[in-house]
Amino acid sequence: MLVVMQSSASEDKIQKVLEFIKQKGFDTHISKGEDHTVIGAVGSKIIDKRDIELLDGVKEVIRISSPYKLVSRVFKPNDTIIEVNGVKFGGGHVGMIAGPCSVESYEQVDATAQKLAKCGVKILRGGAFKPRTSPYAFQGLGEEGLKILREVADKYGMAVTSEVMEVGQIPLFLKYVDILQVGARNMQNFNLLRCLGEIRKPVLLKRGLSATIEELLMSAEYIVSGGNREVILCERGIRTFEPMTRNTLDISAIPVVQKISHLPIIVDPSHATGLRDKVAPMSKAAIAAGADGLIIEVHNSPETALCDGAQSLYPSDFAELYKDLQALSGIINKVCC
Repeated sequence: MLVVMQSSASEDKIQKVLEFIKQKGFDTHISKGEDHTVIGAVGSKIIDKRDIELLDGVKEVIRISSPYKLVSRVFKPNDTIIEVNGVKFGGGHVGMIAGPCSVESYEQVDATAQKLAKCGVKILRGGAFKPRTSPYAFQGLGEEGLKILREVADKYGMAVTSEVMEVGQIPLFLKYVDILQVGARNMQNFNLLRCLGEIRKPVLLKRGLSATIEELLMSAEYIVSGGNREVILCERGIRTFEPMTRNTLDISAIPVVQKISHLPIIVDPSHATGLRDKVAPMSKAAIAAGADGLIIEVHNSPETALCDGAQSLYPSDFAELYKDLQALSGIINKVCC
């Protein structure tokens, strides 16, 4: 449930309400808006809401019927804006993340990052640990890949995002990575999500291959309920009966999520389509639909890539697309960075 405090409620009154709710066995989370302070009470206990409404400074108590509480707009009406290395996601901003699917060598990452930096990209993506469908496919360089990403990113003044696959990897990722990415296959790895709720770095949470929007928001709830409120949702396509693309990009998920959740949502057109020539039109469609950002695969030499070369843009193609996206963002009154 949500406890909405009066605009005139003092900090002392807010603290007394917090203590009362905690004594009743609930976990509490505070959201401070321009006009009101809202206290989220999460738990399985039964309580008469009138007991809270009678407390000094309380305006109203609202029961939430949806299973996700803290990521809903009922708890926090205003957009959550997440900023990394000067790049903002949410609140009218369009954040850009780009880079190769996998880290293959220092030279490969350096060549790609150099061209991306010239375009103005400030967040570099790259996989060091790769969850592949086939055990014989390239699995990544591991920690050496993270070191390469960090070194190259520092060279060009960029931040780093990479996919973490298990709980035991989190301390390693905290050394090298600015945004920890949870891949589609791990969206419901609840032990991992709980642990990511305890860190204080942004988490990029991708939608599962067959996950509903509610399931995506519930996974985000695991992270936010742990105390980490910097979650970026990512629509990366879902598995359907259609074989003409790698996945089916659910563009409608963007406005649906934005209506019911305050968290920013970005789009991965590379994994969604799996085809280089489809990345640009789907990127533009995502921005037109209101996406808060994009994460795009770019490789300096896609034809020699160890994985996903067919969906990776050439740097020159990305540069052209980036200009179009900046222009499109201006038309819909958003800022592309």
